[in-house]
Amino acid sequence: MEGNLRWVLLTALAPLAWGANYYVTRAWLPPDQPLWGAALRALPAGLLLLALARRRPHGPWWWRSALLGTLNTAVFFVLLYLASQQLPTSTAATVMAASPLAMLLTAWALAGQRPRRAHLAGAFVGLGGVALMLLGSGATVTAGGLAASTAAMLVSSVGYVLAARWREGADPLAATSWQLTAGGLLLLPLAAAAEGPPPAMDARVLLAFGYVTVVATALAFALWFAGLRHLPAGTVGLLGLLNPLAGVLLGTALGGEDLGARQGAGLVLVLAGVLLGRPRGPARNPVRPGAPQPDTPRPARTGG
Repeated sequence: MEGNLRWVLLTALAPLAWGANYYVTRAWLPPDQPLWGAALRALPAGLLLLALARRRPHGPWWWRSALLGTLNTAVFFVLLYLASQQLPTSTAATVMAASPLAMLLTAWALAGQRPRRAHLAGAFVGLGGVALMLLGSGATVTAGGLAASTAAMLVSSVGYVLAARWREGADPLAATSWQLTAGGLLLLPLAAAAEGPPPAMDARVLLAFGYVTVVATALAFALWFAGLRHLPAGTVGLLGLLNPLAGVLLGTALGGEDLGARQGAGLVLVLAGVLLGRPRGPARNPVRPGAPQPDTPRPARTGG
């Protein structure tokens, strides 16, 4: 029991770090350099995890890592950066909390994985909560921010379907390090060509990038996979709900954002929808080689 409690507390740090990432990105990182923001998050974290996993891609995992790195890292991180910058932290966290529901519907559309009725009910409840949250927001919600959030969910959902098909031949932590590294290497020349030199690094920006790269990416992914090895899948799925809660609380407490009754009800509906839509599995969830990557795990992250 004591050992399980320790793993619960350690695993809980991952969704808390992901939830705080929305606020850190919005408050402290440069708003006009999303390519550099994504590259400086992905590549150092990928190299750190690569040193930890101590495995290189092999066989088809060279091109799989490149493709998944493009979707799950390069495109997803850029879109998530834009959404975090353009939406209030509480709104961005709640919208991205619907990611598992979007993955459920995408798997149905692309892979023929028909969901159960409870899962479909969860999808509709969660999407209703997102709509209620947006309607109840007194802050300015831009079309660009909503488009970035929606596109991020769609891209990560496609990555989920692909990763679910490619389970064999790779440890999930190693596969994640390959994707992060590939995505970061892809972003570097694009960022240099489109945005010029890297952002100026005063102490505040340097600390923010350190948090996003080391804590919210490398450390959080490592803790998440450790939790998947030691805890039941249902427990890890419930811990994932700390992600939007952390984003909403930080946006309210530190960002000066209002959390009215309508927004609070919307958040509750999103969390209820995620619970209903959570895949049902065995009591234990040992990580199998090539299991879905951290942007598309089962149970899935609610954002990033």
